[in-house]
Amino acid sequence: MAAKFPVAHTKSTAEEVDVWCSNDYLGMSKNPVVIDTMTRTLNRYGAGAGGTRNIAGNGALHLSLEDELAGLHRKDAALVFSSCYVANDACLATLGAKLPGCVIFSDNLNHASMIQGIRHSGTKKVIFKHNDLADLEAKLKTVPKETPKIIAFESVYSMCGSVAPIEGICDLAEKYGAITFLDEVHAVGMYGPTGAGVAEHLDFAAHYATRGSNKPVRRSVQDRIDIITGTLGKAYGVVGGYIAGSSDMVDVVRSYAPGFIFTTSLPPAIVAGAQASIAYQREFLGDRRLQQLNTREVKGQFKDLGIPVVPNPSHIIPVLVGDAALAKEASDMLLSKHKIYVQSINYPTVPVGEERLRITPTPGHTHEQVAHLVESVDTVFNELNLKREADWVALGGRAGVGAPNAQPVEQVWSDAELGLLDGTAPVSLAKGAQSVVPGEAIKVAEKRLTHLLDVGPRLGETAASA
Repeated sequence: MAAKFPVAHTKSTAEEVDVWCSNDYLGMSKNPVVIDTMTRTLNRYGAGAGGTRNIAGNGALHLSLEDELAGLHRKDAALVFSSCYVANDACLATLGAKLPGCVIFSDNLNHASMIQGIRHSGTKKVIFKHNDLADLEAKLKTVPKETPKIIAFESVYSMCGSVAPIEGICDLAEKYGAITFLDEVHAVGMYGPTGAGVAEHLDFAAHYATRGSNKPVRRSVQDRIDIITGTLGKAYGVVGGYIAGSSDMVDVVRSYAPGFIFTTSLPPAIVAGAQASIAYQREFLGDRRLQQLNTREVKGQFKDLGIPVVPNPSHIIPVLVGDAALAKEASDMLLSKHKIYVQSINYPTVPVGEERLRITPTPGHTHEQVAHLVESVDTVFNELNLKREADWVALGGRAGVGAPNAQPVEQVWSDAELGLLDGTAPVSLAKGAQSVVPGEAIKVAEKRLTHLLDVGPRLGETAASA
């Protein structure tokens, strides 16, 4: 519910629960500038797009959003799709098919959309071990340098929270003549000084210093990535997907990808809301900083209680259960007894024996909600006699929990980047406090589409004057 985020109701509107597994990571679906922009757009342009991008469904708003996305990632061009599943499928299928003899190297934990795109391309596929640079290089060595290659991988892997060694993969791509294809779906809006993702974040200071520019930071990690894909439906709170890259690369996909050509384009209000959300997050660091701080807090409290969290450097909190039936029972118990919704994750999404609860804090979760979550999960672990971290240590470890000689994981966000060293870090909400919505970021976001939304008649005005 927009007014009570992150609270939702069940099938009974009178029964409310705290949601702890939403991919609306920053609560942008209820941000006032997004809602206002979408309302203005509905009144100006109506509900539907009217056709495919090639037939009546290509509006100024779509082009404006693509310009915004290209600027976000400091690339020449971008292309919007109905979802990032479609974007990944369409892009990999098209590029793989159009590059003669292409070989696609794919991380073995890649999302189903990427796997599908590789399958649809009809090209040779080589799977490398998750985040394993040595295995990737060994397999790249077996293919002649002149053979077209694509290395397809993600920045943040959503079920375990691991983060790819992006810079190392770029080094290998340059050494062996490969195109880099990076899925930033679970990272856009969440990392970097402007929310462009982990690739931007890896050169945080350089991108922060030039955050008002759309020009690339030369030889930065983000600049070295050939194709970036992302979503408008998670941190940005709306729906849709996109690719960003060179003009030539984007033109190939635009010209040949069935997933772009033969589907109705996104409605104007969705497109406008997405651009407002991106513009707002480019201007305001506070939401993603607070999300990370809340994540740290939950992880820390779980650690103190021995609740097993799969180690990772990101905003994902995978609580290891290790049994499908117990994971489902734990999820059900949290909902029925504690009014907390956390979805269990089972095979085939994760391997058998690594079933888990996937928790995703937001900046909207309060101190009191965090305390209730931790206490409730602890209670459920006791009632179901679930394995704690010490139990997994005794068993030799699983999914990184309790692994022998495990080293602490360095988080993507440093203390300095979070504002913990200079006193600029945001404070978690408590005792009914409302989320901060900075006026300057709202002004910047609103101005993006003034030339399209604040001219001519609106439906409400027409009806009032009729």
